[in-house]
Amino acid sequence: MTAPTKSSSPMMVYLAFAIVYIVWGSTYFFIQKALAGFPPFILGSFRFLIAGGLLILWCLFKGEQIFNKKNIRIAAVGGILMLGLANGIVIWVEQFIPSGLVAIMVASAAIWFVILDKPKWKENLTSKSTLAGVIIGFIGVILLFAEQMLHSLNTQQSTKEVIGMGLLVLGPIGWAGGSLYAKYKTDPNSSVAVNTAWQMIAAGLLFIPGSIFSSEYLTFKWSQVSLDAWISIGYLIIFGSIAAFSAYVWLLKVRSATQVSTYAYVNPVVAILLSLSFTNEKITFIQIIGLFVILGSVLLINLVKYRSSAKDLQLTRYK
Repeated sequence: MTAPTKSSSPMMVYLAFAIVYIVWGSTYFFIQKALAGFPPFILGSFRFLIAGGLLILWCLFKGEQIFNKKNIRIAAVGGILMLGLANGIVIWVEQFIPSGLVAIMVASAAIWFVILDKPKWKENLTSKSTLAGVIIGFIGVILLFAEQMLHSLNTQQSTKEVIGMGLLVLGPIGWAGGSLYAKYKTDPNSSVAVNTAWQMIAAGLLFIPGSIFSSEYLTFKWSQVSLDAWISIGYLIIFGSIAAFSAYVWLLKVRSATQVSTYAYVNPVVAILLSLSFTNEKITFIQIIGLFVILGSVLLINLVKYRSSAKDLQLTRYK
């Protein structure tokens, strides 16, 4: 990480990164546990509407301005792309694809941050290490995809798994695009909490038509939801949405998108450790190779920034 800006406390920056790295990595595990009691679209709408509603109430309690049409519109677009599209895909595919593997595939979001961040093209795309990192990252994703695709074609759920794999290509693009849109379009003086709340509310509303069209409400019964599923969705609301997503939105304001995107490489490690510790999931040798290839790509993508940070630190010491 580069040195924090004057407008942000170093401790707050490090704490926010730790929350995003660790808590978001654990959400893949808890999403799969929550799916044992909630259908995917009801899970998404309930999680984000409750989290967004609680955050709005907190903002009202603090006396913040919550009804600004321009800010709401920008927040809604970012929320729909990030939480509605990208996170919605994660929730849906975790019905039949292991959470650890989903987390690894979603790691490709960091690559899309480099590709889609147009204001940083000159800086990113003229760097040999960044370009090498993008290429190597794609190779890692291909390693992960190849074995899963071959496996899915030989199972009864092959159609759903193939569709899920395709959606997991689209999801990280939507997440990176929504994050960059929110970063560059949001008023820098606007409240992070208010923007985060409207992003979650917009995403939660987007899930409702999906639950209606898929007839989830016809078979779903609140009374049959297990305690384990309630605990999992509670964790997703409090820690995954309110704490971690708020930290993420704040980091986008005070750090470069490429730097913030490194969460995508740490999350799979946390997700895999949880999956291996508490479930019967297994990660194959080829997938492990793919993981290390992708993790190596983040070093190359951010190599220039790491060198620049070290150089600036040395100059500061000599002054």
